Amino acid sequence: MALKKILLTLGLSLSCTVNAMEDFYPIHSPQLEIPDIGGGVGLIDQQKEKMIGEKVYREVQHQMPIVQNPWLEDQFMLVFSKILSQTQIGSPIGLVIVKDPQINAFAVPGGLFALNTGMVTSSKNMDEVVGVMAHEIAHVTQRHYSRSQEAFKGQGLLALAGIIVGAALASKADGDVGSAVMLGSQAALWDKQLSYSRNQEREADRIGMQFMYNAGYNPESMADFFETMHRATSRLSFLPDFWLTHPLNTERMSEARLRANQFPRVPFNNNQQEFDLVKWYTAAVSGQTSQQQLDILVKQNSYAGLLAASEYNLRQGDYVQAQSYLNIARKMNPDYTLFNIIQTDVYLGQNKIEDAYQTIISKQRIMPENRALTYKLAEVLIRQNKGKDAEKLVNRFVNKNKTDIQGWQLLQQASNLDQNNPMRTVNVLRYRAEAQYWGGDEEDAIKSLLHAQRLAKDNNAMRARIDIRLKTMQDDRKLRI
Repeated sequence: MALKKILLTLGLSLSCTVNAMEDFYPIHSPQLEIPDIGGGVGLIDQQKEKMIGEKVYREVQHQMPIVQNPWLEDQFMLVFSKILSQTQIGSPIGLVIVKDPQINAFAVPGGLFALNTGMVTSSKNMDEVVGVMAHEIAHVTQRHYSRSQEAFKGQGLLALAGIIVGAALASKADGDVGSAVMLGSQAALWDKQLSYSRNQEREADRIGMQFMYNAGYNPESMADFFETMHRATSRLSFLPDFWLTHPLNTERMSEARLRANQFPRVPFNNNQQEFDLVKWYTAAVSGQTSQQQLDILVKQNSYAGLLAASEYNLRQGDYVQAQSYLNIARKMNPDYTLFNIIQTDVYLGQNKIEDAYQTIISKQRIMPENRALTYKLAEVLIRQNKGKDAEKLVNRFVNKNKTDIQGWQLLQQASNLDQNNPMRTVNVLRYRAEAQYWGGDEEDAIKSLLHAQRLAKDNNAMRARIDIRLKTMQDDRKLRI
């Protein structure tokens, strides 16, 4: 019970339902009334917040079951970016998808946001998910974490980051996993922090709705979610994560509904199919559906159901059945990005490399800016022993996002094919170190770089490059949560 109470200290974790929409219809909105928090408020400045966010990112990657799926990540980033574009957050650390059936999400200063697959599979429409994201982004833009530090005088910079990781771990089946991180003087501060949390929740509701409206989404969906969860909990013998981290009362729900009703009506946009694709594909990759459920969708001629059923059987190793679903889906829409990605995977599973290449290259050439298509093409190129071509493709994305674990893993595989490069092993170790580091395995990442450092001793430029990166990793490892 104490652990559940400590979860309330966050004031930064929201639970909700999800969906994904690709079309954006801008709407003229009222002037935003968002308090200007500024860099001087709170005890943690923005640079330190970024450091904490990156540390927590690595811990989450290391300790939680993260879904590494470029297509899903890209879908959520499409929505995420529409909200972020209204803020001064800048480049976020990242958005991670946690393989967890519970309905939950959380945010960390510096721009790290996470959502559970259970939030996706439980949602009715995209706007509900946007409500969660907008609420979480409001927590970060208003620097609630830093401002709350005033109630934690004398604590280390990473004390609350430890609470965040512990809260995330507590959502696992074994709630005691996070208890070790939670022990200490933070627990004694719970009562003091709760008063901040209630006010911050209301502020995040209000500002989150403004963000939603300006991005073209319906603020009423946030109020809808509150009421749906309230009705659902009356039938449960336990409280979901949403209730633990975001305690609601009748007053707050009423305020949310009244506030939402004050916005002009948002025009209806027909993006349900895009949401259904995200929802059922998420269910398939996270194991949160069954063949029986998918068969019902297939009988209803659901395109989303067909692709999800194909992915589900692909993961079972039944390539023939996976292909049978794709054959039906092809007649409905052969040009959708997810269709091409799943078809490529089915061919790769059958070792039909040329078929896989022709499937993905035709789509990637049209959309070279698409990360999911590019990474799938790179995977095929690696299977074709074309490491240099794969490296060139992936580097464009990794150079923009240093936390891209999948990108680093692809670079490691691609560089290993470059047999004639005297720096081949050094590059493999460098890329492996980055994948290990951002995956939270800091100790092994440093070992990989030390090995690369020894092998590069005769190459001054490479040695200097490794030295700089190694020092950064060693310094960051000293930061303890």
